[in-house]
Amino acid sequence: MARTSIGETPFQVAYESEAVIPAEVILTSYKVKNHDESRHDEAMRLQLYLVDAIRATTKQSLARYQDLMAKHYNTRVKYRDFQVGYLVLRKVTGATRDPSKGKLGPNWKGPNWKGPYRIMS
Repeated sequence: MARTSIGETPFQVAYESEAVIPAEVILTSYKVKNHDESRHDEAMRLQLYLVDAIRATTKQSLARYQDLMAKHYNTRVKYRDFQVGYLVLRKVTGATRDPSKGKLGPNWKGPNWKGPYRIMS
């Protein structure tokens, strides 16, 4: 399947040709039925000639897709301006979470269990 982000199949980007799955060979799909070896060789040479253009187009569409995803994510991020002396907490992630507390353990933590971190200059 073609990926939305790059517009090409991962197989085509990696191996520079279109894939034929075993089900298409067994069920005789249009692609397999109309396969002509001489035209195939010519098509392969053309694809090899155009592979750099396909990769460049793929890179551009991937960059565009990543920009769209970042823009969508950044619309939901709230900007916070921290100053020296503010008190802040750090998010506890999976690796730093205490396994003995389970899912009821704290989601945020400071330098000690009593309070938050203080921002220093």
